[in-house]
Amino acid sequence: MAGNNFVIEVEKGKDASDGQPSVGPVYRSSFAANGFPAPIPGMESCWDIFRMSVEKYPDNRMLGRRQIVDGKAGKYVWQTYREVYDIVIKVGNSIRSCDVVEGGKCGIYGANCPEWIISMEACNAHGLYCVPLYDTLGAGAVEFIICHAEISIAFVEEKKINELFKTFPASTEHLKTIVSFGKVTPEQKAEAEKQGLKIYPWEEFLQLGENKNYDLPVKKKTDICTIMYTSGTTGDPKGVLISNDSIVTLIAGVKRLLGSVNEQLTMKDVYISYLPLAHIFDRVIEELFISHGASIGFWRGDVKLLVEDIGELKPSIFCAVPRVLDRIYSGLLQKISAGGLLKKKMFDLAYTYKYYNMKKGRKHGEASPICDKIVFSKVKQGLGGNVRLILSGAAPLSTHVEEFLRVVACCHVLQGYGIVEVSLCLTESCAGSFVSLPNELSMLGTVGPPVPNIDVCLESVPEMNYDALASTPRGEICIKGNTLFSGYYKREDLTREVLIDGWFHTGDIGEWQPNGSMKIIDRKKNIFKLSQGEYVAVENLENIYGLVSAIDSIWIYGNSFESFLVAVVNPNKEALESWAADNNVSGDFESLCQNPKAKEFILGELAKTGKEKKLKGFEFIKAVHLDPMPFDMERDLLTPTYKKKRPQLLKYYQSVIDEMYKSANKPNA
Repeated sequence: MAGNNFVIEVEKGKDASDGQPSVGPVYRSSFAANGFPAPIPGMESCWDIFRMSVEKYPDNRMLGRRQIVDGKAGKYVWQTYREVYDIVIKVGNSIRSCDVVEGGKCGIYGANCPEWIISMEACNAHGLYCVPLYDTLGAGAVEFIICHAEISIAFVEEKKINELFKTFPASTEHLKTIVSFGKVTPEQKAEAEKQGLKIYPWEEFLQLGENKNYDLPVKKKTDICTIMYTSGTTGDPKGVLISNDSIVTLIAGVKRLLGSVNEQLTMKDVYISYLPLAHIFDRVIEELFISHGASIGFWRGDVKLLVEDIGELKPSIFCAVPRVLDRIYSGLLQKISAGGLLKKKMFDLAYTYKYYNMKKGRKHGEASPICDKIVFSKVKQGLGGNVRLILSGAAPLSTHVEEFLRVVACCHVLQGYGIVEVSLCLTESCAGSFVSLPNELSMLGTVGPPVPNIDVCLESVPEMNYDALASTPRGEICIKGNTLFSGYYKREDLTREVLIDGWFHTGDIGEWQPNGSMKIIDRKKNIFKLSQGEYVAVENLENIYGLVSAIDSIWIYGNSFESFLVAVVNPNKEALESWAADNNVSGDFESLCQNPKAKEFILGELAKTGKEKKLKGFEFIKAVHLDPMPFDMERDLLTPTYKKKRPQLLKYYQSVIDEMYKSANKPNA
């Protein structure tokens, strides 16, 4: 990769030795050519991020929500940094009055809102571990997290209180206090007291700390500020330990990156908070905004109303998961088609002309100002009119969608790895490892170069024929730097598996591009994300669906560009023929496997087991292909120990997979 402008080599690669695979050269961002950026002086912890902004920008708007009058949403009403600080101090004193001390674990459960951030900052102030609770990790995840993290106090969205009660009685061994973000009904109060817990509505809880003043402990960089739970292969979530150092280091790196491409954040920037604060991606974005004294406006919690909230808030930075951007893309195409032949022709000509100029190296704002004003300005208005940066996160963005938005959105569209994520390292790398750069069309389809506070190398994976020392280097992405997590809570065994000599082994297979950007091409471990950002532990699912008596074997497939799973199934011959006889369906075994009714039967049996095992909606199989021939070693689909060879299965069944997604994605499919 010599000669490119975006990475520099800091260490030579190493040949394979002593049973260890070869390792490619170590690279870092060219923006860190003279060393990694130091954190801002005095910023040692997440509490310092907030405290310093309160001191510097006390009267700036910090947190806003839409005022509801007579059932209708009005304008955003704001709390300043100083006003939020005063409430945070009250909440912190109230927490301490409940016998929660430094190092205690505090759960937060619910949709993004000002109270979420206020509760988090109170944790930061008093050196408590902030532990987000969320139920998308599977049945019983909230109960598991409360018990595993030993959470003693939980802040809860009003409509989630009854969900929290479902964790009783197991959670009550540790959980002693519940605080509602809103009100508490008499029935809820009675239920909590029956379990020996205290439960408070928000306003009442604030009064607990009145006339009390607890000293704030000294926070260190190495202190853990949050435990974020993420998917585990065996069903139990893993608690990722994030330190103050990880977050303040990331903020320094992002500041260097944005400054290097002339896109600095300022106190005038506005962010719409709707991606879950329970995930590290949104958490660090909001910490970043707080560090600049900028404004955070919250959505109303309804995806159907998101566009309306955006129109009222007029954010300058818009973060999204690909599924949201896919909807925007599809909606724009529908509007263009519905506008008539003349308007469509005009749009196509403007698109072709601007894209041509961007490919020649012109910045998006200079590629065609006339096209922007006459044709594309309506797209910008659809996002409120002020968006200058779209940052895509949680899964990879399709190249054609990224290209389209870079042309028509009249702003920068960036995606990355760790920010736009294909694997588990979203949390472990504190949400930021790679990011594509503004005005660099050559980075389409990649996740860009490294952020300027980590070192990166590729490690060869011989069993998958990936060579980190080849002319086109491919291998497992390994990351080193202070942004990395401190380990898995109470799971040193799992920590040792992925953190080796300071290098985090992500499990993702990357390919360096000539310009220094990274392209994600494969997954070493059998965990992947769907397009909506949900993790799928595929081996675990195959074990569950393998209980279905009507099948002999199942291979489940999904990827980050689709929102659902499909499967290739080897049906049980006797079970399928018995079903056919009972339902007057004729044909031999091979023809039965082609019969749509037989596929419906197998899907139904899989769904029954899915419901019995309380699987989440995204874990259900939406389409199946029935193969009468069992997976075998002759076709290189199994190892000698009968483990599935997933890359080979995908290659063998690629056309079948493509057809299943094509059919299932049809309207009314």
